[in-house]
Amino acid sequence: MTSDRTQPVSVSRAIEAPAEDLFSFLARPANHPLIDGSGMLREGSGGVISGVGDVFTMTMHNDEMGDYEMANHVVEFEPGRRIGWEPVLKAASRPEDQGGIGDRAEHRWSYELTPQGPGSTLVTEIYDCSRAPGWLRKAVKGGARWIDGMTLTLEKLDALTRGGLAG
Repeated sequence: MTSDRTQPVSVSRAIEAPAEDLFSFLARPANHPLIDGSGMLREGSGGVISGVGDVFTMTMHNDEMGDYEMANHVVEFEPGRRIGWEPVLKAASRPEDQGGIGDRAEHRWSYELTPQGPGSTLVTEIYDCSRAPGWLRKAVKGGARWIDGMTLTLEKLDALTRGGLAG
């Protein structure tokens, strides 16, 4: 029996900052556009993420969908170590996308932080679409579509740490 499920894709980078500082930065959705390597994130709102069940909103734009908003449901939360969410379409500017509002496509973004010493952390960004519908897995090429953007995101996070992370 074969399966069309995919494995998560991930990108890792050693960053010279304590895991707690990086986690604090990532737990603030308003910071995400500062490090976005995809060029799609516009504005994050919803306050500081404090645990599983929290929801934050991200306004976004891409050439395919135009302007839209995602409600991001926090599904993983381990302070200083891991944070993850499942995006759900909340609003869309194109009529053809309206039918997908509120559908949980069961794809997930997460960050895993592994301390490498007192001032260094291995940061791994993970995209998992293994439980997503086939149309989504195909559209994102099993997640491979995001690898360049994830690499750039971690480069931007690294560059920000050199200037000192602001909460």
